[in-house]
Amino acid sequence: MSFGIKAITGLISIHLHLQKLSRRSQLRAHILSTNHILRSLMKYNSKIPTHPYPLLLSFLTRCQCGLIKGHLVNMDNRFNEVFPSFDPLNPEFKPGNRIINCFSDHFSFHLFSKNNDPLFKNRSKQLDNLAIKSSNTPSNTLVVTDTSIKNNVTSSIVHIHVHNRPFVKTLHHMVNITSTEAKFFAIRCGINQATYLQGISKIIVVIDSIHAAKKIFDSSTHMLQKQAALILNNLRKFFNCHHENTIKFWECPSKGN
Repeated sequence: MSFGIKAITGLISIHLHLQKLSRRSQLRAHILSTNHILRSLMKYNSKIPTHPYPLLLSFLTRCQCGLIKGHLVNMDNRFNEVFPSFDPLNPEFKPGNRIINCFSDHFSFHLFSKNNDPLFKNRSKQLDNLAIKSSNTPSNTLVVTDTSIKNNVTSSIVHIHVHNRPFVKTLHHMVNITSTEAKFFAIRCGINQATYLQGISKIIVVIDSIHAAKKIFDSSTHMLQKQAALILNNLRKFFNCHHENTIKFWECPSKGN
Protein backbone atom coordinates (compact mmCIF):
# COMPACT_ATOMS: atom_id res chain seq x y z
CA MET A 1 0.00 0.00 0.00
CA SER A 2 2.77 2.42 0.95
CA PHE A 3 4.56 1.78 -2.37
CA GLY A 4 1.42 2.68 -4.28
CA ILE A 5 0.99 5.91 -2.33
CA LYS A 6 4.63 6.84 -2.95
CA ALA A 7 4.21 6.15 -6.66
CA ILE A 8 1.10 8.33 -6.85
CA THR A 9 2.67 11.20 -4.91
CA GLY A 10 5.95 10.92 -6.86
CA LEU A 11 8.10 10.09 -3.82
CA ILE A 12 11.29 8.20 -4.56
CA SER A 13 12.05 5.07 -2.54
CA ILE A 14 14.50 5.64 0.31
CA HIS A 15 17.15 3.26 -1.05
CA LEU A 16 16.99 4.90 -4.48
CA HIS A 17 17.20 8.33 -2.85
CA LEU A 18 20.34 7.27 -0.97
CA GLN A 19 21.87 5.96 -4.21
CA LYS A 20 21.07 9.28 -5.87
CA LEU A 21 22.75 11.26 -3.06
CA SER A 22 25.77 8.96 -3.15
CA ARG A 23 26.24 9.27 -6.89
CA ARG A 24 25.80 13.03 -6.88
CA SER A 25 28.33 13.44 -4.10
CA GLN A 26 31.00 11.94 -6.37
CA LEU A 27 30.53 14.81 -8.83
CA ARG A 28 32.01 17.34 -6.42
CA ALA A 29 35.48 15.86 -6.80
CA HIS A 30 35.36 16.45 -10.56
CA ILE A 31 34.97 20.19 -10.20
CA LEU A 32 38.07 20.50 -7.99
CA SER A 33 41.26 21.87 -9.53
CA THR A 34 43.90 19.35 -10.58
CA ASN A 35 46.30 20.56 -7.85
CA HIS A 36 43.71 20.24 -5.07
CA ILE A 37 44.81 18.00 -2.20
CA LEU A 38 41.86 15.62 -2.67
CA ARG A 39 42.56 15.23 -6.38
CA SER A 40 46.24 14.65 -5.68
CA LEU A 41 45.31 11.83 -3.31
CA MET A 42 42.93 10.15 -5.73
CA LYS A 43 44.79 10.32 -8.99
CA TYR A 44 48.33 11.30 -9.86
CA ASN A 45 48.66 13.76 -12.74
CA SER A 46 52.03 13.32 -14.45
CA LYS A 47 51.70 16.76 -16.06
CA ILE A 48 52.15 18.46 -12.69
CA PRO A 49 55.93 18.84 -12.07
CA THR A 50 55.76 17.80 -8.43
CA HIS A 51 56.38 14.60 -6.55
CA PRO A 52 53.31 12.47 -5.97
CA TYR A 53 51.81 12.54 -2.51
CA PRO A 54 53.10 9.63 -0.37
CA LEU A 55 49.56 8.61 0.58
CA LEU A 56 48.36 8.47 -3.01
CA LEU A 57 45.69 5.74 -3.23
CA SER A 58 47.30 4.09 -6.25
CA PHE A 59 50.51 3.59 -4.21
CA LEU A 60 48.70 1.62 -1.53
CA THR A 61 48.41 -2.14 -1.62
CA ARG A 62 45.09 -3.83 -2.24
CA CYS A 63 44.95 -4.85 1.42
CA GLN A 64 45.57 -1.28 2.57
CA CYS A 65 42.89 0.05 0.28
CA GLY A 66 40.48 -2.55 1.63
CA LEU A 67 41.11 -1.37 5.17
CA ILE A 68 40.34 2.24 4.31
CA LYS A 69 36.68 3.05 4.87
CA GLY A 70 36.06 6.56 3.71
CA HIS A 71 34.42 8.91 1.25
CA LEU A 72 37.70 9.49 -0.58
CA VAL A 73 38.01 5.84 -1.63
CA ASN A 74 34.39 5.80 -2.79
CA MET A 75 35.01 8.87 -4.95
CA ASP A 76 38.13 7.30 -6.43
CA ASN A 77 36.28 4.06 -7.22
CA ARG A 78 33.43 5.92 -8.92
CA PHE A 79 35.57 8.25 -11.01
CA ASN A 80 35.16 6.00 -14.05
CA GLU A 81 31.38 6.21 -13.74
CA VAL A 82 31.19 9.94 -14.41
CA PHE A 83 31.15 10.95 -18.06
CA PRO A 84 32.99 14.23 -18.93
CA SER A 85 30.28 16.87 -19.12
CA PHE A 86 31.21 20.52 -18.81
CA ASP A 87 33.57 22.73 -20.78
CA PRO A 88 31.95 26.19 -20.55
CA LEU A 89 35.15 28.14 -21.29
CA ASN A 90 35.89 26.38 -24.58
CA PRO A 91 36.48 28.84 -27.47
CA GLU A 92 33.69 27.10 -29.42
CA PHE A 93 31.16 28.74 -27.07
CA LYS A 94 32.51 32.29 -27.23
CA PRO A 95 30.16 34.85 -28.81
CA GLY A 96 31.19 35.62 -32.39
CA ASN A 97 33.19 32.40 -32.64
CA ARG A 98 30.32 29.92 -32.49
CA ILE A 99 29.67 27.67 -35.45
CA ILE A 100 26.03 28.77 -35.44
CA ASN A 101 27.31 32.29 -36.22
CA CYS A 102 30.20 31.48 -38.56
CA PHE A 103 28.87 28.46 -40.50
CA SER A 104 25.09 28.59 -40.10
CA ASP A 105 24.53 27.56 -43.74
CA HIS A 106 26.87 24.56 -43.56
CA PHE A 107 24.63 22.27 -41.49
CA SER A 108 20.96 21.29 -41.61
CA PHE A 109 18.44 19.05 -39.86
CA HIS A 110 15.85 16.80 -41.49
CA LEU A 111 13.24 15.85 -38.93
CA PHE A 112 10.72 13.05 -39.04
CA SER A 113 7.19 14.45 -38.95
CA LYS A 114 4.21 12.23 -38.34
CA ASN A 115 1.99 14.72 -40.14
CA ASN A 116 4.09 14.67 -43.32
CA ASP A 117 5.13 11.00 -43.06
CA PRO A 118 2.12 9.10 -41.66
CA LEU A 119 3.66 5.76 -42.52
CA PHE A 120 7.02 4.51 -41.35
CA LYS A 121 7.79 3.01 -44.74
CA ASN A 122 7.72 6.47 -46.32
CA ARG A 123 10.66 7.59 -44.25
CA SER A 124 12.39 4.26 -44.83
CA LYS A 125 12.07 4.83 -48.56
CA GLN A 126 13.51 8.32 -48.19
CA LEU A 127 16.50 6.97 -46.30
CA ASP A 128 17.01 4.23 -48.90
CA ASN A 129 17.11 6.82 -51.66
CA LEU A 130 19.47 8.92 -49.57
CA ALA A 131 21.84 5.98 -49.12
CA ILE A 132 21.76 5.14 -52.86
CA LYS A 133 22.41 8.75 -53.84
CA SER A 134 25.22 9.02 -51.31
CA SER A 135 26.88 5.81 -52.54
CA ASN A 136 26.86 7.17 -56.09
CA THR A 137 28.63 10.38 -55.04
CA PRO A 138 32.32 9.92 -54.19
CA SER A 139 32.44 13.14 -52.16
CA ASN A 140 29.66 12.03 -49.78
CA THR A 141 29.99 9.90 -46.69
CA LEU A 142 27.09 8.30 -44.81
CA VAL A 143 27.35 7.95 -41.02
CA VAL A 144 24.70 5.80 -39.32
CA THR A 145 24.63 5.67 -35.51
CA ASP A 146 22.58 3.74 -32.99
CA THR A 147 22.61 3.14 -29.23
CA SER A 148 21.02 0.70 -26.81
CA ILE A 149 21.00 0.20 -23.03
CA LYS A 150 20.82 -3.18 -21.29
CA ASN A 151 21.68 -3.97 -17.67
CA ASN A 152 23.14 -0.46 -17.19
CA VAL A 153 25.58 -1.06 -20.07
CA THR A 154 25.20 1.30 -23.03
CA SER A 155 26.33 0.16 -26.47
CA SER A 156 27.07 2.62 -29.27
CA ILE A 157 27.60 1.55 -32.85
CA VAL A 158 28.71 3.66 -35.81
CA HIS A 159 28.68 2.63 -39.48
CA ILE A 160 30.52 4.77 -42.04
CA HIS A 161 30.11 4.19 -45.74
CA VAL A 162 31.87 5.96 -48.60
CA HIS A 163 31.58 5.46 -52.35
CA ASN A 164 33.55 2.35 -53.47
CA ARG A 165 34.88 1.79 -49.96
CA PRO A 166 33.99 -0.87 -47.40
CA PHE A 167 31.98 -0.17 -44.27
CA VAL A 168 33.82 1.14 -41.23
CA LYS A 169 32.19 -0.19 -38.07
CA THR A 170 32.94 1.11 -34.57
CA LEU A 171 31.43 -0.43 -31.45
CA HIS A 172 31.78 0.92 -27.91
CA HIS A 173 30.42 -0.25 -24.55
CA MET A 174 30.03 2.19 -21.66
CA VAL A 175 28.72 1.92 -18.11
CA ASN A 176 26.45 4.27 -16.15
CA ILE A 177 25.78 6.92 -18.80
CA THR A 178 22.53 8.13 -20.30
CA SER A 179 21.34 7.32 -23.80
CA THR A 180 21.81 10.96 -24.84
CA GLU A 181 25.45 10.86 -23.73
CA ALA A 182 25.89 7.65 -25.71
CA LYS A 183 24.31 9.25 -28.80
CA PHE A 184 26.68 12.19 -28.46
CA PHE A 185 29.65 9.86 -28.19
CA ALA A 186 28.53 7.90 -31.27
CA ILE A 187 28.06 11.10 -33.28
CA ARG A 188 31.47 12.30 -32.16
CA CYS A 189 33.15 9.06 -33.27
CA GLY A 190 31.39 9.11 -36.63
CA ILE A 191 32.15 12.77 -37.39
CA ASN A 192 35.73 12.40 -36.20
CA GLN A 193 36.37 9.53 -38.60
CA ALA A 194 34.45 11.12 -41.47
CA THR A 195 36.28 14.46 -41.28
CA TYR A 196 39.64 12.71 -41.68
CA LEU A 197 38.62 11.04 -44.95
CA GLN A 198 40.14 12.51 -48.10
CA GLY A 199 37.95 14.14 -50.75
CA ILE A 200 34.81 14.35 -48.61
CA SER A 201 32.68 17.48 -48.92
CA LYS A 202 29.38 16.30 -47.42
CA ILE A 203 28.73 14.26 -44.27
CA ILE A 204 25.27 12.77 -43.77
CA VAL A 205 24.54 11.58 -40.23
CA VAL A 206 21.51 9.34 -39.66
CA ILE A 207 20.39 9.16 -36.02
CA ASP A 208 17.22 8.22 -34.15
CA SER A 209 17.00 11.50 -32.22
CA ILE A 210 17.35 14.87 -33.92
CA HIS A 211 17.20 16.43 -30.44
CA ALA A 212 20.65 15.06 -29.64
CA ALA A 213 22.07 16.47 -32.89
CA LYS A 214 20.61 19.92 -32.22
CA LYS A 215 22.18 19.87 -28.76
CA ILE A 216 25.60 19.93 -30.45
CA PHE A 217 24.98 23.45 -31.71
CA ASP A 218 23.39 24.68 -28.49
CA SER A 219 25.71 27.36 -27.08
CA SER A 220 23.93 27.58 -23.72
CA THR A 221 25.24 25.74 -20.67
CA HIS A 222 24.13 22.11 -20.63
CA MET A 223 25.30 18.71 -19.41
CA LEU A 224 26.94 17.71 -22.70
CA GLN A 225 29.01 20.82 -23.36
CA LYS A 226 32.36 19.04 -23.29
CA GLN A 227 31.31 16.48 -25.89
CA ALA A 228 29.67 19.20 -27.98
CA ALA A 229 32.89 21.22 -27.95
CA LEU A 230 34.88 18.25 -29.25
CA ILE A 231 32.36 17.66 -32.05
CA LEU A 232 32.27 21.35 -32.99
CA ASN A 233 36.07 21.47 -33.09
CA ASN A 234 36.12 18.68 -35.70
CA LEU A 235 33.36 20.35 -37.71
CA ARG A 236 35.13 23.70 -37.65
CA LYS A 237 38.25 22.12 -39.17
CA PHE A 238 36.04 20.38 -41.75
CA PHE A 239 34.21 23.58 -42.71
CA ASN A 240 37.44 25.59 -42.87
CA CYS A 241 38.95 23.18 -45.41
CA HIS A 242 36.46 24.11 -48.14
CA HIS A 243 33.61 26.61 -48.13
CA GLU A 244 31.24 24.10 -49.79
CA ASN A 245 31.65 21.44 -47.09
CA THR A 246 28.36 20.61 -45.36
CA ILE A 247 26.90 18.23 -42.80
CA LYS A 248 23.28 17.04 -42.71
CA PHE A 249 21.48 15.28 -39.86
CA TRP A 250 18.63 12.94 -40.75
CA GLU A 251 16.29 11.51 -38.14
CA CYS A 252 15.43 7.84 -38.47
CA PRO A 253 12.57 7.12 -36.03
CA SER A 254 11.89 3.70 -34.62
CA LYS A 255 8.63 1.95 -35.31
CA GLY A 256 7.59 2.68 -31.77
CA ASN A 257 7.44 6.45 -32.46
